[in-house]
Amino acid sequence: MTTIKRNPFHRAFYVANTMEIFERLAWYGFFTLSSLYITSPTAQGGLGFSDQERGFLQGMIPFLLYLLPVITGALADRFGYRRMFLISFAIMCPSYYMLGQVHSFWAFFMVFLAVAVGAACFKPVVVGTIGRSTDDTNRGLGFGVFYTMVNIGGFIGPFIAGYVRAVSWDLVFVMSAIWIGINFIPALFFYKEPEHDASKDQRSLKLVLLEAQEVLGNGRLALMVVPAIIALMVTTRMGIGFHYYLMGVAAWVALNFAWTALIKNSQSSAWYMQKVEVGNIPFVLYLLILTGFWVVYFQLFTTLPVFIRDFVDTKDLVLALQQFAPSSVEFLAGVNLEQLSGALPALAQKYHAGMDAVALKQLAFDLVNYKVMVPDEVLRTGLLAIQQGSVLPAALAEQWATQYRQVNPEYIINVGFGLIVLCQIAISAYIQRWRALPILVFGTVVLSAGIALCGLGASVSAGLAIGGTTVVMAVVVFSIGEMIASPKSQEYVAAIAPKSKTAMYMGYYFVSMALGNLFAGLLSGWAYTAIAKDMNRPLLMWLLFAAIGVMTAIALLIFNTWLKRR
Repeated sequence: MTTIKRNPFHRAFYVANTMEIFERLAWYGFFTLSSLYITSPTAQGGLGFSDQERGFLQGMIPFLLYLLPVITGALADRFGYRRMFLISFAIMCPSYYMLGQVHSFWAFFMVFLAVAVGAACFKPVVVGTIGRSTDDTNRGLGFGVFYTMVNIGGFIGPFIAGYVRAVSWDLVFVMSAIWIGINFIPALFFYKEPEHDASKDQRSLKLVLLEAQEVLGNGRLALMVVPAIIALMVTTRMGIGFHYYLMGVAAWVALNFAWTALIKNSQSSAWYMQKVEVGNIPFVLYLLILTGFWVVYFQLFTTLPVFIRDFVDTKDLVLALQQFAPSSVEFLAGVNLEQLSGALPALAQKYHAGMDAVALKQLAFDLVNYKVMVPDEVLRTGLLAIQQGSVLPAALAEQWATQYRQVNPEYIINVGFGLIVLCQIAISAYIQRWRALPILVFGTVVLSAGIALCGLGASVSAGLAIGGTTVVMAVVVFSIGEMIASPKSQEYVAAIAPKSKTAMYMGYYFVSMALGNLFAGLLSGWAYTAIAKDMNRPLLMWLLFAAIGVMTAIALLIFNTWLKRR
């Protein structure tokens, strides 16, 4: 008699993974290109914002996205996963479309925030579905499949978005809205919540806040920390001197401790009459240290795309494509001749004879938005020829597109997603024999080496003409470090969390990612403007990011030694 093996996963597992792919297609299709869109000139269809404004947006919004699931997850447990899926899609679908329709800073901020709220509704529900539809016999495999689906979406999304943005930036947002719209079909017709013990999931918001107090700290700690974070955002947005921020925060912290001294003998149970208390001190310290890892990691999305566009000559990659895959050149390194020729007269008007190298570099920064990187002398000669009428803009645009076209930055970054899809399971299986902390430290160092290598892309572009190859190698090294460290960063939580509450602590692990997003965006905006552009030292900027990674690795070693002694 033949035994039919039962399907190891609930139907909801497959439906959730399908929806995860489409949600990631939408998110990475937009977010991987967001740095380019936010800073591209309005004439090309971008927003024309400064790098400081870009850093504010890319820090603030993902920060909220990773914090909100603490609340939206509790709401989903109470009101149902299917209902929360539909709410998230109803928010994200029109919001993605509207991202391409608004052009002022605060209008874009509000629509981007709506996307984050929708994503925050989706994130805990899809992860919760995977958790509910697996058990101890297949949970590891289930989450391995889920992580692969995340990276499949992350790999395909930017490819499609990069292709349609050559036609129009608006199509990028239309495609993201379409991907989310498709998710209504499985949510409405195929998703059925897996069976579970409902009594374990009916958490009120009050209980969620009590858990946060146990894990992170009490209300007085939140009162001290949250205003300091808000003040940092305001300082960055308003261009206030950082020394004023430090003095203000110091005064605020001193005021809080003075209040604690005044109420030390109080018998009141009100939250504001309690002293400042940290929850699980080792866990909070770990989250703060791990924030450094995420600050480095998120530079892949916030800084690297604009750095490749502005500083890295990828002509070597174009030549390789022309030799080995000529049919792919227009896809991976397409140039819109109409846009380029339309921009050249305006650039020629800005050009003045005898313009120094610094001023000419500013014109070059304008030109790279059209996917060509022209040497200074060639740029000078070409703009002068247009002024004199000895060459037509269309003819010059065609010549430059042939000789100096560049590979889209999003495709270079996509190498990392492809590598993860191919290698993550094998690497995870190989390193599972070792303890989490040493592997986490090693992976962080490898990731930092990849970040440092990014900076060499600009240096060799001026000499050996292998800038594109160098950055591809940097992304490969970076991705290997990510594959080594990222899973171990979660595994280590089990070592420092109370054994009976590991799952709850895992939920607060994402606080480190929220803070990492915030500081990564703000640091990117400042460093790219002040160091890479104003000082013209992009390598120094990447070495700064790498140093943060190395210091994070050292801090993890010190923390682990302290934890063992404790």
